[in-house]
Amino acid sequence: MKKSLKLLLLPVVLFSLTACGNGENSNEVTTAEATDKLVVYSPNSEGIINAVVPLFEETYGIDVELIQAGTGELMKRLSSETNDPYCDVMFGGSQINYVVNKDLFQDYTSAGDAELPEAYQNTLGYATSYVLDGRCLIVNKDLIGTTTVESYADLLKPELKGKISYGDPANSSSAFSQLANMLLAMGGYESDAAWAYVGNLLEQIDCVLSPSSSGIYKGVADGEMTVGVSYEDPCAKLVQNGANVNLVYPSEGTVFSPSSMAIVKESKNQINAQTFIDFVISKKVQDIFGSTLTNRPVRADAATGDYMTPIADIVTIQEDSEYVFSHKTEIVERFQELYISLQ
Repeated sequence: MKKSLKLLLLPVVLFSLTACGNGENSNEVTTAEATDKLVVYSPNSEGIINAVVPLFEETYGIDVELIQAGTGELMKRLSSETNDPYCDVMFGGSQINYVVNKDLFQDYTSAGDAELPEAYQNTLGYATSYVLDGRCLIVNKDLIGTTTVESYADLLKPELKGKISYGDPANSSSAFSQLANMLLAMGGYESDAAWAYVGNLLEQIDCVLSPSSSGIYKGVADGEMTVGVSYEDPCAKLVQNGANVNLVYPSEGTVFSPSSMAIVKESKNQINAQTFIDFVISKKVQDIFGSTLTNRPVRADAATGDYMTPIADIVTIQEDSEYVFSHKTEIVERFQELYISLQ
């Protein structure tokens, strides 16, 4: 799908490399010719797109051409265009997608990157984080009663048997992310103790896997299940909209995976691409993510709504994304073997 987003609100075109909102200059200088356009490929939700692109156009007087599709499809397109790049900025997708396609991207580290938490700074040289995707549990406040759910271990309480919803890691990316989080939090990806926990959880849910990720959090909100093993964005949206649910971040640790963006190598609008990267991680835009949307901003100093738990109050753990990516097939196969053995 191809979209052209044009705002004719500002007749003056700005080409400085000042990082929006912090007054710092970018630490990379380009000799590329200034232009008044930018081509962005993005798998992002409409919420993020609508929060970022029109404001960027209005702020800088730069015309953005937006092409939206899935991350894999866009990476393939970038690869096919290496001799004559059409895109300037790839905006969205998990960081591991950038790692395995690193030859497509140009080194650039924004001055604003130094203001991000150390764990999410641009250590690769080309991929800048802008929002964090976290795993969580969602709990129906009416159905939970006096039972306390604060951890993965709490999911094994006898009174919750048959009342927990979880997806299929073979068919759902969010369910796989939760599986990787559980394994890491409960001992490690190859730990027998961690896999024993997964087996116990499967028995706890009677080996019934939800056919869709949305069915998990919607089912909890609708009172069909007591607890859902899910992910933050849609669950926080339910809280924002007043649903009778709580979000729980397991005390054993929660993984927050960064979504990334990068400048395409040899792109034709380098100055504007750098300005876009600076803009997205500026406090001004990060505050919008945290206080209007339910996408967790990467900046620790960004404003967040009451419906989002401050990340400082959450026990976080760091995923080995390269290991998880390269061993995904093995992890899924081991899960399936365990699942079948418990049938």
